[in-house]
Amino acid sequence: MPGSALDLLSGDAQTFLAKVWASRVHLHRTDPERLVSLLSLDDVDTLLTSSAIRTPSVRIAQDGAVLPESSYTRGATLAGKPLTGLVDSRKALALFAGGATIVLQGLHRYWLPITRLVAELELELGHPCQANAYLTPPGAQGFAVHSDSHDVFVFQTAGSKQWEVHGTDGPEQVLLEPGVSMYLPTGTPHAARAQETVSLHVTLGINQLTWRGLVERSVADVVGRVPDEHLPAGYLDDPAELAAGLAQRLESLAADLRGVSAEAAVAAEVRRFLTTRSPRLAGGLHDVLAVATLDDHTLLRRRPGHPCVLLPRGDRLEVLLGDRSVDVPAWLGPALEDLRARRELTPGDLAEHLDPQSRLVLCRRLVREGLLEVAT
Repeated sequence: MPGSALDLLSGDAQTFLAKVWASRVHLHRTDPERLVSLLSLDDVDTLLTSSAIRTPSVRIAQDGAVLPESSYTRGATLAGKPLTGLVDSRKALALFAGGATIVLQGLHRYWLPITRLVAELELELGHPCQANAYLTPPGAQGFAVHSDSHDVFVFQTAGSKQWEVHGTDGPEQVLLEPGVSMYLPTGTPHAARAQETVSLHVTLGINQLTWRGLVERSVADVVGRVPDEHLPAGYLDDPAELAAGLAQRLESLAADLRGVSAEAAVAAEVRRFLTTRSPRLAGGLHDVLAVATLDDHTLLRRRPGHPCVLLPRGDRLEVLLGDRSVDVPAWLGPALEDLRARRELTPGDLAEHLDPQSRLVLCRRLVREGLLEVAT
């Protein structure tokens, strides 16, 4: 069975990264239940009719146009204060019955199976990801042919949808049904239409990081040291003087740029990415309640989608955890290396590296920080 989010979506993560990424359309078929379990029709029914979901988590489109929020939302009060943008399930379902597509936006923020999938995918790709879902009535088309400014994976979890995907050889017809996923690189024109039954598909958007962005972040400090002084007045009459001044500054900037360490810039990029992911702490309440009684035999598990990257800082060690970093003594390094290589462990498994008290203190802290969860 596929062992990672990228394996699940592409069939083989290594082949995808080496031969498909950012270059061509890719289709993969897997066990339908593995994708359906991420977001089913019943799940969407629950979100629309039995939760307090609000805009902008939902939008509705019909005939290629996004409908005004007032056509499917209502107001209410909570603790005596106004609550706006609540999805009115009766209105939303009536629009759906009339041919409108319901879009669940930012699913990775509130639907746990998608949250976990996105968290793992981000770590495999090194790019921020997001998720939307599209519920389309039989025979309807939500949006006309368009292209996205980011790469996407799409997968079907209910019904089927006929996709028109435009490539160098013209449009190609692709039928998506449960168990089928498709990757589209940035800028691939496409449109989709539901078939004889209701269609539900999930789109995973990959907000790709680029070489230009990395270069800009890498040289920002150097460029920031160029004095932000006035240009000389009168340079329109003597552009040669301005050119000489610019040449001098560019020469100085070039010298400073040669001193920029690519290794240090990449280390900073890794640290930036692995400390700015969204907090993902499903089950955290149980962990808070259980951590006080944690002992040498408590089974702990690495939280899916949470990194554990160790950065030496002299006699200290910085541990990158995804949404934050923690600072610990460097002598904890061997224990953390052992821990990060395991999917499950007990504090007692670290006996080779730490005394009983130290390993309990470390494990309790990592449970509180979200890297570990207490297995139930």
